[in-house]
Formats: sequence, C-alpha cells, structure tokens
Amino acid sequence: MRLTSFQRLALWTTAATYFLILVGGLVRASGAGLGCPDWPRCFGSWIPPASAAALPPQFDVSQFNATLMWTEYLNRLLGVTVGFLILATTISAWRHHRHEPRIVWTTTAALLLTGFQGWLGGRVVAHELAAWIVTVHMIVALVIVQLLLFTTVDSISRVNLRTVFSRGWPAVALIVFTLVQIGFGTQVRGAVDSALDAGIARSSALSTVGRLDLLHRNLAFVVLAASAALSLWFFFKRADATLIRWSHVVLSLAIIQVGLGAVMAYGSLLPAAQVGHLTVASLMLGAETVLLLRFAN
Repeated sequence: MRLTSFQRLALWTTAATYFLILVGGLVRASGAGLGCPDWPRCFGSWIPPASAAALPPQFDVSQFNATLMWTEYLNRLLGVTVGFLILATTISAWRHHRHEPRIVWTTTAALLLTGFQGWLGGRVVAHELAAWIVTVHMIVALVIVQLLLFTTVDSISRVNLRTVFSRGWPAVALIVFTLVQIGFGTQVRGAVDSALDAGIARSSALSTVGRLDLLHRNLAFVVLAASAALSLWFFFKRADATLIRWSHVVLSLAIIQVGLGAVMAYGSLLPAAQVGHLTVASLMLGAETVLLLRFAN
C-alpha cells in the first residue's frame, strides 16, 4: 500500500518522538539532565560556551562539564526538531484531512501538548530534576507519542472508536496499568538519584527507595501477567491473526522489561539497562495502543 504524504510524515514524526524519548533516557542515565543549568539557553547563551573560561560571571565554573553540557544541549536540539515535525504534521492534517475532525484535533492536541512539554522542560531544570516534575514530563511525552501513534494508525486504517472501546476494555486497562507503572518507575529513579547525590554507593542506592520500589516491581508483574492473560485469551479464542501477533509483541516487550528491571536491580543500576528499560516501556505502551486500535477489526 502506497502511503500518502501525510501518512509518511505522521509515521516519521511518531518514530522521531520515540527516538527523543530514548535520548531523554540516555540524558537521565548519564546524569546530563543539568548539563545546561538554565533554560531555554545554555549557560546564558543560545550556543554553549567552548570552555569554562567563557562562562558568564553568574555561573559557577564547577557547573561546567563539556560532555554533559553537549549531551543535554543536543537533546534540546532534537526536542526542537521533533516540535517542528509535530507542527508540520498538524499543518498537513489541517491541509489534507480538514474534514476528518479526529485526525485534525488529535494532531492539534499533540502540538499543544508539545508546547506545554517545552515549558515543563524549563520547569524540570528550574526544580533541579525534582522527581514529581520529571514524572509529569515523562507522562506528557508518552501521551504525545500515543496521540501521534493514534493519528498514524487512524489515517492508514480508519478506526471505529465505538467498537474499540466496547470490545477493547482489556487493552485500555493494560494501558492504564502501564502508565501508572511507568510513573512509579520515574519516581523510583528520582529517589535513586537523591540517594546517589547523598553519597550512597550505586550498588546500595535502590535499597533506600523502600515501598515505592516494591510498588513499581509489583505493578511490573501485574502488567506482565495481564499481557500473558490477554495473549492466551486471544490464542484460545482464535481471534484475528493481527490481534494475536500484537498481543505477542506486547507480551515479549513486557518480558524484556521485567528482565531489564532485574538487570538494573542486581547490576548496580547499569546505565545501559536504564536507557533500555525506559525505551522498552515506551515501545510497550505503543504496542498496547496498536493492540487496542486493532480491536476494531
């Protein structure tokens, strides 16, 4: 099937947004979240300073780390690029699908949330990566990519929402559980960062989190069990082959997610596992959304 210009743009924008989430995880795992201590500029300039000697007088030289600065700055540039892609997708939706309100208003909602997300990024820096606002920042990013994913799927294969929500409630429940579990995971990460800042060894940091980490782990197993149950239900019910395939994708990602969580817990919070953990979580949520939309077929 040949895709239209809007469908190609929506697909690329969705993929770029997923990539931005991956890079955001890399920034967090590398400790570069405050590589630029101000926002929207970086050390008071639109282009980062070349050395600590070039810092404006209001900044402490001890704040300067070229590697962390450029990691965060490139993350911001990528965010701006994705923002322009979402703007282009919205303009294209109004141009080519003005008589399809669902596509137009879904892309418009994604654009408005992108503006809000940019403002939140500034608040994240201003609050020095406080766990609660990092969690909000993450959830908004996931909502944006979910809206883009819905627009992409809906433009390619028209979705009957009435059928989706009358038959797809198990997938809706799974999506809600996954979002809550990701939110708890972001809170756990914030608590771990606080422990590391307090001088606690990386190998012991997770043990200081307590009940929050237990809730996060328990919800991970709830999501895994629900994914397995849904996959088995489709298999024995002899459901549509596409539904079965997507349920297998969701289950596979849930297994990988739990495995990466175990690697983090028993591998001294290995940074590569942290990035993978966040990336797989966002992909799993996307797969669950596609699974929900396939209930209409």
